[in-house]
Amino acid sequence: MGIGSSLGDREAHLRNAINALRYGTDCKIIALSSIYESPHMGLTPGDSERYPAHLNCVVHIETTLNPLSLLALIHCIEEQGGRIRTEHWGPRTIDVDILVYRDVVIAAKDLELPHPGIEKRAFVAVPLAEIAGDLVLTSGKTVAEIANSEQIREQSLAQVGSYELLL
Repeated sequence: MGIGSSLGDREAHLRNAINALRYGTDCKIIALSSIYESPHMGLTPGDSERYPAHLNCVVHIETTLNPLSLLALIHCIEEQGGRIRTEHWGPRTIDVDILVYRDVVIAAKDLELPHPGIEKRAFVAVPLAEIAGDLVLTSGKTVAEIANSEQIREQSLAQVGSYELLL
């Protein structure tokens, strides 16, 4: 799962989302990446200067929930974290995305698996490669190969903390 925050106490929002997964849900945390900071990725030119930077991390979980039930849980966690969906790709207190769910492939309006951002966004590919670099996506590429691609390496991304800050 990818978790990001750009508003308020960003580390606290990440920590709260991770704790919501850890306690009181049918999820077990297996691995947690370092924390990375990246500029806001918006829909219009200048959004990266207009909006605050994001903190991001990736969490590997085990769950018996199916993808749609997991998505419903994620929406509850986002709501508890103060997320208000007013602007597509706008700033947010918390954003939680299912990146990969076993070998499931889904192309639905509300859920696409594997998440298409893995191959396009450094703030997803790099932390995912940190904990699951050998994972092979439907494109046939490993996450490590994607994270080392020119498209990903040319994006602004800085490791700003270790996972211990989120525990």
